[in-house]
Amino acid sequence: MVLIMPNKKLIVVGGGLAGSEAAWQAAKMGVDVILYEMRPIRMTEAHTSSRLAELVCSNSLGSNLLNRASGLLKQELRNLGSLLIDCADNTSVPAGRALAVDRNAFADLVTENLEKQDNITIVHEEIVEIPKTTTIISTGPLTSKRFSKSILELTGERYLYFYDAISPIVEAESINMAIAFKYSRYEHTNTVEGDYINCPLNEDQYRRFVIELRSSERYDITSGVKAGQGVYFEGCLPIEVIAERDDRALSFGPIRPAGIINPKTGNKPHAVVQLRRDNLAGS
Repeated sequence: MVLIMPNKKLIVVGGGLAGSEAAWQAAKMGVDVILYEMRPIRMTEAHTSSRLAELVCSNSLGSNLLNRASGLLKQELRNLGSLLIDCADNTSVPAGRALAVDRNAFADLVTENLEKQDNITIVHEEIVEIPKTTTIISTGPLTSKRFSKSILELTGERYLYFYDAISPIVEAESINMAIAFKYSRYEHTNTVEGDYINCPLNEDQYRRFVIELRSSERYDITSGVKAGQGVYFEGCLPIEVIAERDDRALSFGPIRPAGIINPKTGNKPHAVVQLRRDNLAGS
């Protein structure tokens, strides 16, 4: 791809994954880039730092296998000199056949690379109006309300929104390894310990879990939004939403036991909560 720009200047609004990669690729083509990121001047509901490319959900980038769509895409990105994939490869944590990263080390490395690039200027400031020059907008679902208004005025869309799942992080020492076990889906052997910690559920435990989940206190996403806005992103549904659809939905979805045998019992669990390492220390 050849980027043709009259003044060889580009503004990128948003320092997440897309904005960081866009700024890097443009700078490598000789374009002078100004990258605007509003954090920490204005924080979002999910971020905790001012670092670029901070992951606020899962630390997994999906399969690394070339016969999977996500794995093939990552290899194509490596061939194209992707900053994000290079940083992910260099901050990866054990995750079976997937590429998962230490989220803090990953964001630190992306930020370090962008900060030392001569023709990238990083400005921590909230943009509230779309700049009147060549601009890439990559602010994502956590766009500030004032800038969202400008985007809506430009695009004419009635709504710009989506809600998806939150990925909880648990402390390793809180897991009872007398019950839980290490195992990687489809690839565990007697000589190689799996990369994931698996918390098994029998059928009675699973049914109790679904009942408790359905009746538990939850955040009301419809509070303060207009009718029709409380729509979930189907590709990343919260587990309580999945549980409401059918008693068996979770056991065929995010906590399915496919490819897993409990080495403590020799049996396949009815369902399993599979935990992926979130940092290099495994804590």
